[in-house]
This record gives sequence, structure tokens and C-alpha cells, in this order.
Amino acid sequence: MGTVAAGVTATSLGLTTAGEAQAARDDALVDVVLEVNGDKSALRLDPRVTLLDALRERLAVTGPKKGCDRGQCGACTVHVGGRPVLACLTLAAAVAHEVTTVEGVARDGVLHPVQQAFIDQDAFQCGFCTSGQIMSAIACARDRGVRSDDEIREFMSGNICRCGAYSNITAAVKQAKGGGG
Repeated sequence: MGTVAAGVTATSLGLTTAGEAQAARDDALVDVVLEVNGDKSALRLDPRVTLLDALRERLAVTGPKKGCDRGQCGACTVHVGGRPVLACLTLAAAVAHEVTTVEGVARDGVLHPVQQAFIDQDAFQCGFCTSGQIMSAIACARDRGVRSDDEIREFMSGNICRCGAYSNITAAVKQAKGGGG
């Protein structure tokens, strides 16, 4: 079955051998250097590979989760150049700044204040969405324009929690911002 598929591919490309077809596929790859949580990695990728797939499948960084793969749930949220982005909608080849995932926010064995607030406020249930929630919450806690519970909920609205821990997540963001909780 695989031989027939390779033959069809080689023929459809106007090539005569499977080796020529493989060479054509290799020529379509791009060199990408990703700096993730302070570590640089050189990768050779198809230009259509998303940042999420490069992180999880090529670099074994599994904090960002593949939830909807459509940018609707927020489980894949990471920071690129300090700003939250949805890794499932970002092409790895387009990333020109450092990527920070939930694995990279603690320093010297000390949890980030948002991570600690999530623990203190019991702001997670099953944990699937937690890494994306934390990455969005870090950006929210930094945003001086976000103050009220309604503003926090609006900022965090791109992150879905199927377990319904929203009030605890809001309390965690408030705690991290220094507003109690």
C-alpha cells in the first residue's frame, strides 16, 4: 500500500523514482530555530507545522495541550516575546521571539506567583486546561488595565475550563495581581 502511494506521489510530481520524490519533499522543508524556555533548538520542518506541534512532537514540551486545534479553547496558550498566543494557530517558522511555556515560568525551583495562586485558590480540577489558563493568567496579572472580576473574566474568556473552575481562576488572578482572593 505504501509503495503504491509513493509511486503516485512520484508520478504526480513528474518524478520517476521514490528517491526523487523524497528529495523533493526534503527540499520543501525549512530551517527553524526556536528558543523555548531559554533553550535554542534547530529544527527542519514543513513550513505548515504549527508551533504547538513543533513543541509537543519535536521538542517534547508537553505543557501546551492540543485541545480543539482551532484556537477556541486556549489549552495551547504560550507566550511568544512575552505576549500570549495560541500555539495551534501559530506557524513555527513564523516565530522570531523566545517562546515561554508553563514549564518555563518557575524560577530556581520557586513557582511563579500565578502558579502558586492557582494552587492556593484550587483553580484547577482535571488539569487539562491549566497550563493554558496559567499562561493567560500571567498576562492578565501583568495587565494594569485589568482590575475588576468582570475585566479578569473578559481577559480570560479565550480559555475554556470544562470543569467550571472559573470563580477559582478569577480568585487566583486577583491573588497574583495582589488583590487578595
